[in-house]
Amino acid sequence: MQKKTTLIKNANIVNEGSIFNGDILIEGEYIKQISESISAKSADVLVIDAEGKYILPGAIDDQVHFREPGLTHKANIETESKAAIAGGITSFVEMPNTNPQTTTIEKLEEKFDIAAKSSWANYSFMFGGTNDNLDEILKLDINQVAGLKLFLGSSTGNMLVDDPKVLEKIFKSTDMVISVHCEDEATVRKNLKAHIDKFGDDIPIKYHPIIRSEEACYLSSSKAIELAKKTGARLHVFHLSTGKETNLFTNDIPLKDKKITAEVCIHHLWFSDEDYDNKGTFIKWNPAVKTKADRDQLWEALLDDRIDVIATDHAPHTIGEKKNVYTSAPSGGPLVQHALPAMLEMYHKEKISLEKIVKKMCHNPAILFQVERRGYVKEGFYADLVMVDLNNPWTVTKDNILYKCGWSPFEGATFKSRITHTFLNGNLVYENAKFSSVKSAKRLTFNR
Repeated sequence: MQKKTTLIKNANIVNEGSIFNGDILIEGEYIKQISESISAKSADVLVIDAEGKYILPGAIDDQVHFREPGLTHKANIETESKAAIAGGITSFVEMPNTNPQTTTIEKLEEKFDIAAKSSWANYSFMFGGTNDNLDEILKLDINQVAGLKLFLGSSTGNMLVDDPKVLEKIFKSTDMVISVHCEDEATVRKNLKAHIDKFGDDIPIKYHPIIRSEEACYLSSSKAIELAKKTGARLHVFHLSTGKETNLFTNDIPLKDKKITAEVCIHHLWFSDEDYDNKGTFIKWNPAVKTKADRDQLWEALLDDRIDVIATDHAPHTIGEKKNVYTSAPSGGPLVQHALPAMLEMYHKEKISLEKIVKKMCHNPAILFQVERRGYVKEGFYADLVMVDLNNPWTVTKDNILYKCGWSPFEGATFKSRITHTFLNGNLVYENAKFSSVKSAKRLTFNR
């Protein structure tokens, strides 16, 4: 492990709604001091001049699928966490629909063991709820696991929770954040059957948002919210994709006091149904990318704080898998390396401020999941920091994609901003497209 003291000089620091110029002293794993001017006390201090650059807290991605164990031909914790570090994401929360699924304490700890050996970024995992594992849910240590994930729409194996009595019991039985994938299964199946009857398996991809429709999303998310209000559960609705759903959420109280929160993903903010002709199944996600009007309303809700978090839902598949006909092409795509550059591109287009990006990608995930001492540029916090050059354009090509699957929905896009340095737990782990030789990731802990 690197143990050198690091001094970052002349940085534009983005934190808690403001941007200010200053120096940051890192000692060990933590931020020791932030001040207008700090002098190096000895020759052993690594001094980095950040003149003209911006320092952000490392992003916390609350929803990724890194495919390990069991699906490692697509991705694994090591490859995808390394891509995350290059993209300025220093902490991730990985989902339970691996093979085997993370629905027992034993399987959860096995994933922690894998990450401890191989992850480049700080890590935690969601525990998966099913129709029959409430006993396991009740055994969880709430300070050692990010939260509970329920699939209320199509999922792998036995992870669809479709028994209303079980659902209500889970909602009543835990104080943890319950994160949900909301698509009404009956509606989706009915729509899919109608399209298969018409087209066979080779359904044109443009019908994806009609099959996985606004109605399917709204019906499911409104039911989940109704149940959360009835039971007092702490509910977080993943990856909103429709404008209609945004009206289910409020912005009238601080995030720390909200019982019902929402997330939007990069792809729903970037793409619309107009992109299916060009991108095809490479932008096939569940929930589907929908209309430009939906995208505009998602942006509006993000900016007025009805939507609390920006995440990726990073979910890689091989190129071969994605090239299958509609019914066989899996949903999902890789995003962790390009999420922050994509949002910074939206800053350049004057869609969102740097302060708001940091709020939604760094501060708010930390507040929402009560992550201990991360998500901010603050004295006493872990030194998870990202240095950004806002004027250093680069183009996404096969040569610079780090995902194991080897492709990106952003291939060919040019981003104006570049992540130049990533610090993790005080260590400089990524500098100008090169990684350090030593991993320094830690298991996330929670202050609950």
